[in-house]
Amino acid sequence: MNHIAHAEIDRTPPKHDAAWTIGIAARPSQDAPVAGAREAHFAARETLCEEGARADHIVIIAQGAVMLSKLLPDGRRQIIELLGAGDVFGLSNTALYDTTAESLTPVRAFQYERRVYENSPELQRTVSQKMTSQLCAMHDHAMLLGRKTAAERVASFLMGLIPNRGGHGCNGPDAKADTRHVAIPMTRQEIADYLGLTLETVSRAFSQLKKDGILQAPRHDEIVVTNVCRLCHLTGTL
Repeated sequence: MNHIAHAEIDRTPPKHDAAWTIGIAARPSQDAPVAGAREAHFAARETLCEEGARADHIVIIAQGAVMLSKLLPDGRRQIIELLGAGDVFGLSNTALYDTTAESLTPVRAFQYERRVYENSPELQRTVSQKMTSQLCAMHDHAMLLGRKTAAERVASFLMGLIPNRGGHGCNGPDAKADTRHVAIPMTRQEIADYLGLTLETVSRAFSQLKKDGILQAPRHDEIVVTNVCRLCHLTGTL
């Protein structure tokens, strides 16, 4: 009994892999499709599949960023996932897509007909490996939505755009500076829909970070994190 209690007290929750980034961060392109793929190209802000439409394709992203979202009948939206190179979408346990997928940047992707997926063990293994990684990322996002404050959510979102920082295996600050330029191909409203916040709350959080000297916003789609370590300490995971 005492041993169990001691183990519980000493247990330290693991941090996420510092190399993990959310899908809109820059990632190396994927150029090795499984047999049966059809390469497709999409412009930024194009609908790749729509919630409720027939789920006839599974898609592996080769390059670019995609957001998945769901709508309530009254028009409220939740952005479920932000996907990038190497991620997969289009899987459904019914005949219909359960989310809408929209490209945030130009996207190159490999499409597979559903029947190809159902008859290809190689493709099934590939998709399973990719979905395992995405599932772990969704666990982190569930924690963010369920327990983190608004400021912690915004800080966590921004840290997810900076590779190799903020988790297990973090490289730490550079010798000269702890500054990172970050592209954000999302509107403030989309960030709010991803973080489960209002537009006003997200705007206030960004303003506070600027006031505190942690970030600058030279353009609407780009920020400069001037102190990555300070931002990391605001995520609620340290």
